[in-house]
Amino acid sequence: MRKLIILLSIVAIGLVSTKCRSGKAGDDSAAFPFKTFEINRGTNLAHWLSQSRTRGEQRAMFITERDIRFIDSVGFDHVRLPIDEEQMWDENGNREEEAFSLMKNCLDWCQEAGLRVIIDLHILRSHHFNEAEKPLWTVPAEQDKFIGFWKDLSDFLKDYPLAMVAYEPMNEPVADDPEQWNQLLERLIDSIRVREPARVIVMGSNMWQSANTFDQLRVPEGDTNIVLSYHFYEPFFLTHYKAGWTNLKDFEAEVNYPGKIILKTTVLPEAFKSYSRDELEYALNRVYNRDTLEYMMRKPFQLAAKLNLPLYCGEFGVYLDYFPDAKLAWYRDMISIFEEHNVAYANWNYKSNAFGVVDNNGDPIQPYLNAVLGKE
Repeated sequence: MRKLIILLSIVAIGLVSTKCRSGKAGDDSAAFPFKTFEINRGTNLAHWLSQSRTRGEQRAMFITERDIRFIDSVGFDHVRLPIDEEQMWDENGNREEEAFSLMKNCLDWCQEAGLRVIIDLHILRSHHFNEAEKPLWTVPAEQDKFIGFWKDLSDFLKDYPLAMVAYEPMNEPVADDPEQWNQLLERLIDSIRVREPARVIVMGSNMWQSANTFDQLRVPEGDTNIVLSYHFYEPFFLTHYKAGWTNLKDFEAEVNYPGKIILKTTVLPEAFKSYSRDELEYALNRVYNRDTLEYMMRKPFQLAAKLNLPLYCGEFGVYLDYFPDAKLAWYRDMISIFEEHNVAYANWNYKSNAFGVVDNNGDPIQPYLNAVLGKE
């Protein structure tokens, strides 16, 4: 479930502040009330233009102007908008006009509300973070296609103010070798910088944007229009308990936070049966608390400080409501850590009966909404 400018010739230099930053606003700056890309707390508009089979009127009504106004009214200052290749382009790379229209509607609503937007290219046909086969890393044509998608997005988005819209090249890259991601990311950033020298780019490390792999990420030297992004779902026993797409789907246990993570186990996940006795005991007896979580985020903290770049946790959250007291305690600690270390963030996600801060009908799930907003 993560907040100057190079190649400038006659482009005026602006600021990126973290809670995050950018150059001067674009041609539409008069229609947006801010001059810099500054974010603090946000939410993911997930399962709309990404990870959803819904189309037509049902898709159009899932996120509406009413949702954007609600997001603004409760105190969020930005949204992260995941989009998938298969929704935005057909198999020949042609735009799916209905999906682009929905994205534009969302951007226009956010512009009117004064919300920033991070456009996140979430899943490619050639790359899904949980699939074994990822042709993106082995087929050069797929990398060319990936670059082409961002050229098309830049053509579509470039007139939105730099203070409003940022680009996240790809969600949770998973390559066998981190250099595969570093090299592709470098190429992608170069292609964007030719078109938009001052656009904010949100980038994270290989292997699911994990905090633990941040020391493997290569950041373009001298480019300060970068936001470093990590995702954080530790401890997995709590955040993904019984999640059907994980090896915890059949797990039966009493999960606790803070403290010893597993108080009692009755059914062990099949995948865990390959663990050695020592590994299993360590996993089931590990203690998690605020200090543990903070220590696990040390690599992003260190890299952001070294490069003097803003830091963003673009995803974090807890699936369902099996252990509500533990869930709330975890959210409180996460927000406390973000605030102490000046990390902008967006929870996963906005509208969902599982991870959401509002349910599928759009009704607030108040305890979790308050916790994510730092009001608990």
